Amino acid sequence: MPKTSPQLNKLTSWYGFGNINYKQQKVLIIFLFSLLPVGLLLTFSYLPLINMFIYSFQKWNGISPVKEFVGTDNYVQIFTRPEYFSVFTVSLYYFFATFVQMALALYFATVLSFNVRFKNFFKGAIFFPFLLNGVAIGFIFLYFYRPDGTLDSLLALLGLAEYTQYWLRDPSLINFSLAGTSVWRYMGLNFIIFLGAIQSISSDIYEAADIDGANAWHKFRYIILPSIKRIVELNLILAVSGAISVFEIPYIMTGGANGSSTFVIQTVDTAFKYSKVGLASAMGIVLLIIVVFVTLIQRIFFKDKEASS
Repeated sequence: MPKTSPQLNKLTSWYGFGNINYKQQKVLIIFLFSLLPVGLLLTFSYLPLINMFIYSFQKWNGISPVKEFVGTDNYVQIFTRPEYFSVFTVSLYYFFATFVQMALALYFATVLSFNVRFKNFFKGAIFFPFLLNGVAIGFIFLYFYRPDGTLDSLLALLGLAEYTQYWLRDPSLINFSLAGTSVWRYMGLNFIIFLGAIQSISSDIYEAADIDGANAWHKFRYIILPSIKRIVELNLILAVSGAISVFEIPYIMTGGANGSSTFVIQTVDTAFKYSKVGLASAMGIVLLIIVVFVTLIQRIFFKDKEASS
């Protein structure tokens, strides 16, 4: 029989539970330590989600105590009025940008996982943008893309002044500019995750590959990529989910103007600019369902691919 711990007896006695056996002590301590985080999770995550689900079936301006039950009318509006659902096409720019972002992050992580001069400097430089505040990044790139700003000055310096554009005014260019900003900011997160996974691979494997005459591509193709497959899947799920729910960069830089409005920006405007909290709640539920659905599809795809291999 396991003996009870004097420290646990003292702690449980302090809480007024007296002397209890070891198994009960373990259960009680787990419960006490989990009580606060679980309570915060329920209060700030699940309870608002439940309320949002209830509001999605109501017509409410967010201020008046009167709420009118409208059933599924809010959901019908989302799928029948193009100004609410067509903004999902903007997410395609960020969706394809995530593959560029992951490819660059994986490339730099692979290169900097080996002996490269100044590799610690390059690691910090790549990861640094992710540490910056989103508002600061928005203002930095506002000056970067503005007419006669940093980008135009660089093009003029390279003799390409005729290619300067209205990067944040032209509807055909604005989403490319914003997606590029998103890649610059979030690539550091993918990079540091990939780097940690690659550095966890045993050096003995690389030594054996060198003896067999493997070049850099062979090492990447047959050692690195199979070893970090799970990490690639995780990063892809996070990146695609983030592309669907993108908000911060376009909202700060353009406010959704010139065709850059995303579904989340449309939801915020619907709730706080047009005071349609019920409709905005329905939009939030639709976004949640889409993100969960895309995540499940990705997991099933990777699971089937792994099973077939």
